[in-house]
Amino acid sequence: MDSPEAMAAGQSPATTAADTTATILVIDDDPAGIRALSELLRQQGYTVRRSISSVLGLRSAQMDPPDLLLVDVMMPEMDGFEVCRHLKADPKTAAVPVIFITALGDVEAKSRAFMAGGSDYIVKPFQAEEVLMRVRNQITLYTQQRQLRVQNQRLQQAEAKFRDIFENASEGIFQTTLEGRYITANPALARLYGYESAAQLVNSITDVGEIYVRPQRRQELRAYLLQQGQILAAESEVRRRDGSILWISENIRLVRDDQGEPQFFEGTVQDITSRRQAETELRQQRQQAERLLNSILPQKIARKLKQQTVTIAEKFNPVTVMFADLVDFTATSSHMPPEDLVSLLNQVFSKFDDLVDKLGLEKIKTIGDEYMVAAGLPEAMPDHAYRMAQLALEIQQVIKTFQTPAGVPLQLRIGLNSGPVVAGVIGQRKFAYDLWGDTVNVASRMESTSLPGLIQVSADTYGLLRKDFLLEPRGLIAVKGKGTMQTYWLMGKRNWEKTVTVPLPHAG
Repeated sequence: MDSPEAMAAGQSPATTAADTTATILVIDDDPAGIRALSELLRQQGYTVRRSISSVLGLRSAQMDPPDLLLVDVMMPEMDGFEVCRHLKADPKTAAVPVIFITALGDVEAKSRAFMAGGSDYIVKPFQAEEVLMRVRNQITLYTQQRQLRVQNQRLQQAEAKFRDIFENASEGIFQTTLEGRYITANPALARLYGYESAAQLVNSITDVGEIYVRPQRRQELRAYLLQQGQILAAESEVRRRDGSILWISENIRLVRDDQGEPQFFEGTVQDITSRRQAETELRQQRQQAERLLNSILPQKIARKLKQQTVTIAEKFNPVTVMFADLVDFTATSSHMPPEDLVSLLNQVFSKFDDLVDKLGLEKIKTIGDEYMVAAGLPEAMPDHAYRMAQLALEIQQVIKTFQTPAGVPLQLRIGLNSGPVVAGVIGQRKFAYDLWGDTVNVASRMESTSLPGLIQVSADTYGLLRKDFLLEPRGLIAVKGKGTMQTYWLMGKRNWEKTVTVPLPHAG
């Protein structure tokens, strides 16, 4: 067997290369022995601390735990067994392996060593190879255990972090079986669906498909997931526990085992009811704005206005323009309450609007008690004059059904003219579709120089109507800005009936 001096001189160890950077604490009251053992361990690359006092050695280990403790059993003040028991009682040093070094080789001494918490036992005198082998084994085991403890600690921290996220997440988190039963759910999901706890949710819902408003929704999602493996932002209506309806958005994925077999679904749920409501309100407001725009402008013009910001203006030829004015309405209405006046005009012009739509014409505007209509724009039509004449005759019949609150019958004065016009949109905030040109001016003069209850048309319009309508010459009249003009009275249709085909309105 090697002596401590032989070990220190390196005469017998089979291995001299350093295999670790572990720290070893040696406690032995024999100065020569502790010096030789320390030198042997240093030659292997270990960091060695030593103490010839068991009390001081114990304190050193507790203040700065080593990776391994070599302690002699027989020492004054405190024997090695007591030192080991103190180390094992301290959480900081409980995991440090202890190798006892002693001349006692009986079974009872070894039993006491292991009962005290020792990891190994070396009997003096010993060989260097045995010492190094036992040291390496204990340090390897300690290093592996320490790494395992670190990994376990990290795993526990990760699990705790996940649990914290799971429990405190603002969005719902779940796992379900392939058949649709909840495996796990977090409190946020329970609150979302109106349950007091996640456990209550899991135990109450036996089939996730029950929560969807549309019965086939669950089957659709399941089929997609089994084929694609993942679905993002799937939006659905669901029923809460109290029966109220929510909109949710789900991110779901299919979890498979190592063999690729489907195991379960997991995912997250967000309440998007507020967003969906906002989108619905926005869509309704947009539709209302569309309807309002289309009520102000022709649909074709409204579409152009939405697509471009340039000036919209076109020339149309030919068209027929009509002005209709309520006779003496200004004087009559001066004695009417404002609400009665507006109500009466609304009723009259609403009836006119219905006839304009029926004939496929374009209402341009109302100015006070005057009503302006055009035929042949913004879509050209070959029978523009015919349609306008029919409208004029029909509104003359409609007006006979109205009277003022005082019982005074209402009458219209109507004028028609045909020819080219320029039409376009004016204004940047309050849009208006209007017409310009001599044709418009003459049509206005036809109305202002007409007589109550009659329809006056220009010579240009007469030429377009004479085959289908009854017209009587009025003779020459003075027209402001035009001199004298030959005009005609539109009396009615001829005996045969002509069919008017009204084009379908364009989509807005």
